[in-house]
Amino acid sequence: MTLRWTALVAAAFLAGCAITAGRRDDGRMDAAARFAPERLIVVTVANDSADIANRAGSTPRGYDGFQRYGVSSTARATVAALARDYGLKEVAAWPIAPLRMHCVVFAIADGTSRAELLGRLAHESRVRLAEPMSTFGTLGESYNDPYFSLQRGFERIDAASAQRWSRGDGVRVAIVDTGIDATHPELRDRVVVTRNFVDADNTQFLRDRHGTEVAGVIAAAANNHLGIVGVAPGVKLLSLKACWQIAADRDAARCNSFTLARALVAALEDRAQVVNLSLAGPADPLLAALVEQGERRGIIFVGAVPQGPARNSPSFPAGVAGVLAVDTAEGHAPTDGPLLAPGREILTLTPQGHYDFASGSSLATAHVTGTVALLLAGRRHLDRASIYALLSRTSTRSVGTDGVVESINACAALASVLGQGGCDDSALAANSAVGAAVPITVAQPVEAH
Repeated sequence: MTLRWTALVAAAFLAGCAITAGRRDDGRMDAAARFAPERLIVVTVANDSADIANRAGSTPRGYDGFQRYGVSSTARATVAALARDYGLKEVAAWPIAPLRMHCVVFAIADGTSRAELLGRLAHESRVRLAEPMSTFGTLGESYNDPYFSLQRGFERIDAASAQRWSRGDGVRVAIVDTGIDATHPELRDRVVVTRNFVDADNTQFLRDRHGTEVAGVIAAAANNHLGIVGVAPGVKLLSLKACWQIAADRDAARCNSFTLARALVAALEDRAQVVNLSLAGPADPLLAALVEQGERRGIIFVGAVPQGPARNSPSFPAGVAGVLAVDTAEGHAPTDGPLLAPGREILTLTPQGHYDFASGSSLATAHVTGTVALLLAGRRHLDRASIYALLSRTSTRSVGTDGVVESINACAALASVLGQGGCDDSALAANSAVGAAVPITVAQPVEAH
């Protein structure tokens, strides 16, 4: 029987995302497919690479050669059989080396209940994992009131004092987000890897707001006579675009299970030490498995807590055990749960050399990521559990317009792990190399929106 497919999925398939014999498994999602997530499912099958011919120079050691890991003929046959048996059409695919699985995005036929189909696939012996294509969103809120007083998150976490001992030098921080404006004067020479798992539009990559905002909080340059200072200005940034910006003048963005999985594996491949996930969405088994694999390798994952009614629901990334969950310090009572950090009215970077204010747990997450980089530069053996305990124990409380506010304290945490003295202003003043000792100024007109 001929199946009637939606125009969007058909366009995605015809555009070349489907994997057939002789085509490259590059995992790229066509734009049309990305905007029809309710008709998509993600399925993984076992991918034993034993029947793939070894290449010269290959080694049997772990995952030394990600690029040598391909799709076995058995996995391809299994995917083809599943498509035939369940009336599915392949949209994109990619072999996941860390999990030894082949991941496929299938489009389901019109009139098919996705829930019922996934229920059947859950009992399918040929399937390792089957889940809906989840949608994720970044967690920023645009500043739109020019009369609100400026709240300096950098100062609240005492990053200036912490930079006496560490600037995060050499720590590799992956930002899984939208693109980043690597040409911004505050980020030049800091972005060492750029990879795009959404499209081929490199011009838009540099114009993306949300990733640029997050990068600014983490790594804006110090002592360059410009704008702001990042929490960890010595880090190396890996810009892994898994989210697409919804509107040109807003930082809201969307991602999905497949693009995020691609970016997480890239973080493993590119030897990230910290992964910033300033986004949120539903619980996702595939993404959780990749985080678990990364944590085994010593990677620290930092993720934003969703806002509103979804705050207490199962979620990714904050709901995954291997993630340092972060919420905004403002408006939340001190808690033994997520780490709290500044997230309201944070002055940061925007594309084309500009600066602006932004709010949300995305920015709070970036403050924690920068602080983790400071800690790892001083003590590289720290794991997620010890970092969480350290940041929780050294968090400080203050009384302000929001009442009692608790926040991480970068200097207190670093002083504790390094066995240094207190975090006093006199010691900071004696260190002329600390860029944050200079008052923070805005080098470009602030664009309120």
